Amino acid sequence: MNPNLDRQPVHQWALHHLSNADLHCHSRVSDGTLQPEELAARAKANGVELWALTDHDEVGGQQRALEAAQAQGLAYLTGVEISVSFAGRVVHIVGLGFDHHNEALIQGLRATRGGREPRAREMAAGLAAVGIPGAFEGALQYVGNPELISRTHFARFLVEAGHCSDISEVFRRFLTEGKPGYVEHRWAGLGDAVRWLREAGGMAVIAHPARYGFTPTEEYALFTEFIAHGGRGVEVVTGSHTAAEAAKYTETALEFGLLASRGSDFHSPDESRIDLGRLDALSGRLQPIWLELADRVHPPQ
Repeated sequence: MNPNLDRQPVHQWALHHLSNADLHCHSRVSDGTLQPEELAARAKANGVELWALTDHDEVGGQQRALEAAQAQGLAYLTGVEISVSFAGRVVHIVGLGFDHHNEALIQGLRATRGGREPRAREMAAGLAAVGIPGAFEGALQYVGNPELISRTHFARFLVEAGHCSDISEVFRRFLTEGKPGYVEHRWAGLGDAVRWLREAGGMAVIAHPARYGFTPTEEYALFTEFIAHGGRGVEVVTGSHTAAEAAKYTETALEFGLLASRGSDFHSPDESRIDLGRLDALSGRLQPIWLELADRVHPPQ
């Protein structure tokens, strides 16, 4: 039996009447600054009713998040954010409602993380070449695990060490294509990520689609290929979307027959544009993804 599904489901009425689901955020297990338990408490304090922790390419924080959510009286969906390569860009796929003990998913995510440490050492060498030594060790202090090191951790080091005034300046001057410290990495394939999630009993969602800068043709290709692989949802309301972008992806969801998701993409009280639970509502024209995941929601205790 799937251990993630062995529970009494949340009543559909309760899910229909949810007003505050936040299904995208990050803990210190990946590139957030708070522990899963601190995030659960913050979500509860901010009025979140259904929560998911979606660390990058890692499900190691899921059991802690689930137990913390239930201790706070929060309904919980398992979550992850998988980095995939598509059309020369990194695209993020959020997975929701899967069995976080599924070995194929765990191994797939481990393989995806496998290139992070060598890439990070190359990034540090690039920064050293422009007079910023010790960046690998400096970034590592913010994560503790080389398998999970990312540009965000380098950015925090560059700010803390006084090389930049804030995270935005880091990405204007460093770590992006054509700038010192940029190193390309080949992530998972789109089909692989969707398959891992489906086979673990979950659903795949295209995260913050406005961020990728695709042309209309590229974006159409992304959505059609995603659906062909069995992807089910799109993040319509999220921390990086403007109201106009949320309106655009409302229409996109309707056009492609996709379920709608909502998540702040919260990383840190000091860095994130929107706090946990402080999002606009989804359009009433959309079908929220959590209604399709009712039998996979861990109810509050």
